Amino acid sequence: MTTLLVIAKEPRPGRVKTRLTPPFTPREAAELAEAALRDTLHAVARTPASRRVLVLDGAPGAWLPPGFEVVPQCAGGLDERLADAFARCPGPALLIGMDTPQVTPELLTVDFADCDAWLGPAQDGGFWALGLAEPDPALLRGVPMSTPGTGAAQRARLTAAGLRVRELPRLRDVDVAADAHAVAGLAPHGRFAERLARCAPGLPR
Repeated sequence: MTTLLVIAKEPRPGRVKTRLTPPFTPREAAELAEAALRDTLHAVARTPASRRVLVLDGAPGAWLPPGFEVVPQCAGGLDERLADAFARCPGPALLIGMDTPQVTPELLTVDFADCDAWLGPAQDGGFWALGLAEPDPALLRGVPMSTPGTGAAQRARLTAAGLRVRELPRLRDVDVAADAHAVAGLAPHGRFAERLARCAPGLPR
């Protein structure tokens, strides 16, 4: 069975979702980040897995449900931190971030029977999920992160290694206020949508 990895930052004002400010305050941005993280972790908790691991920059809080191992992120760029997360997995693993609170257990239940890797492209050109049947940190190190070409570069790295790649549905990350409202509309009953409704208006729905 697959290990599910979530890479995240502790939701503290001024440290997370800084692109949401403005229109939201740093505290509101952190509260939205916490709600997104809660939704993500609860989706992972409901997904069949051999292990559930939170790879965390910071300290866990009351938002962490039971059943997760918590390990610290290593130093370095995002490519190094993702590579280090996969290095902790002796078998198949799927890694996601905390930016897609609309994620569901159905999306996270992947099968490596006819492929070697899963890639979940993000609307902004990155990726929201990466699954590897045989985790190899070298598949991530040196891939340029946080650019419009990150998803394509990661896919190219996988195919260059001879891996059979399947794609998950394209999802929208929550980066700016417009993303927040769009994603809340996709999961209107989640914690993220509920918290957004109580925040400053931001942009019209």
